[in-house]
Amino acid sequence: MYPTYYGGYGDFLANNIYCILLIPVLLLSLWAQAQVSGNFRRYSGVTNRRRLTGAQAAEAVLRAHGVYDVPIRTCRGKLTDHYDPRDNTIYLSEEVYGAPTVAAVGVACHEAGHAVQYAVGYGPIRIRSAIIPATQFGSRFSFILLLLGMVLYSQALFFVGIVLFSLTTLFQLVTLPVEFDASRRALETIDGQGLLDGEELTGARRVLRAAAMTYVAALLMSLLQLLRYVLIFASRSDRRGGRRS
Repeated sequence: MYPTYYGGYGDFLANNIYCILLIPVLLLSLWAQAQVSGNFRRYSGVTNRRRLTGAQAAEAVLRAHGVYDVPIRTCRGKLTDHYDPRDNTIYLSEEVYGAPTVAAVGVACHEAGHAVQYAVGYGPIRIRSAIIPATQFGSRFSFILLLLGMVLYSQALFFVGIVLFSLTTLFQLVTLPVEFDASRRALETIDGQGLLDGEELTGARRVLRAAAMTYVAALLMSLLQLLRYVLIFASRSDRRGGRRS
């Protein structure tokens, strides 16, 4: 899946550290995905007492924060719900948009939380938006440069590849507070407006907490890969320094 350079004890050590740390990170990722699917499926079968659909709940969050210019539309797919800042629209999957379930309310309110973040100029989401072009460039070319650096034994190309890859890691790091804040806004509004109560609110919290853990796992995976590249780069630099001396 990833390019690998086999060329000395330093690279061997870097790959072994990566493999050892990869196991718990992979387990966390698998657990998080299972929690998302399980909690969403469980609470998609629980109708909320007010029979609010996802679309109605998202609209309630927007109104509670004084946001009135964000349309809410349906989109195809499962768990494809998102807010698109390019057209300032919340897109909800069919099983969220018109479903009066606890899971639908939680997911829809989270996406409305993102719309509110843009409306109020929330700092981390502005930073994330600003670095998207650089992140897209980095994700497109980092592995090419890393591979060329390994094959051609070019430290310069390998270093530029690491820098470009680190942009993706930075994006995922900035994404964490964005996602956690969107869930916080959603849950506070759900509670404050009485959209859900008691066990229903607990269910929505579980759905959103599980989703947040997938972002944590993605960040850890990216950090681990970045560490691997840095260790390989350092080991190759040490070998070059040793040859010159």
